[in-house]
Amino acid sequence: MKTIDKIYNYKLEVKKSKFYAFLSPYNLFEKTLYELKQKHPKARHFVVAFRYLNEYGQVVEGSSDDGEPKGTSGKPTLNVLIGNQLINTAVI
Repeated sequence: MKTIDKIYNYKLEVKKSKFYAFLSPYNLFEKTLYELKQKHPKARHFVVAFRYLNEYGQVVEGSSDDGEPKGTSGKPTLNVLIGNQLINTAVI
């Protein structure tokens, strides 16, 4: 499995809609999400996915569509983390 040690970001604009992606170490996930919500108060959705190892060495995974149609955003984002064998990592 692979992990990262810093935050990466990417911006995409499609038909005047802006999409931001942040790949973060899991230990910075909550702080990064909080800061993004403060910085972008007009943003409608903060889709998230994460994977980390708990204290027993088990993989814990989660995701949220945050108001997008169920199963259309969070789960596919989580599948990207899984497919790239990333652990202790989150995407916003």
